[in-house]
Amino acid sequence: MEDHLQAVERIGAVLTSAGLSRIPARVFAALLVDDDGKMTSAELVEVLAISPAAVSGAVRILEHLGWSRREKERGTRRDLYVVDDDAWRRALLQGDQTYAGIEAAFAAAAAIAPPGARPRLELSQDFLQFVREELAGMRARWEERRRALGR
Repeated sequence: MEDHLQAVERIGAVLTSAGLSRIPARVFAALLVDDDGKMTSAELVEVLAISPAAVSGAVRILEHLGWSRREKERGTRRDLYVVDDDAWRRALLQGDQTYAGIEAAFAAAAAIAPPGARPRLELSQDFLQFVREELAGMRARWEERRRALGR
């Protein structure tokens, strides 16, 4: 159990240093290292020593990001928070949806920006378009590799 908690804290700390808030990072890590990738709020409270309100806020963020989902536990009214086996792929490769909105905002701003700001906004827009295209290619290459690995 101690190794399990160390893994949760290590993954949570790395995700926090990458920009995810601390509690959602720890909840995501707990779900990732859990045997079946499913935990109730009570289990998350116990494992992470956080409040039910903190769990609620964290899972809302994770659901919004598409990193976890909520299911009903069979035979009860309790919610289960679930992480997909391939959650990390989804977490990284779904960015193209996020970037499309930012790209559109840059384009709109460039259309009305003063002349000095236009090149900077256009370059940012071009870069995000490039990232979205690369993510699409990465997604396809990962699927090929995943099949080759037999996973």
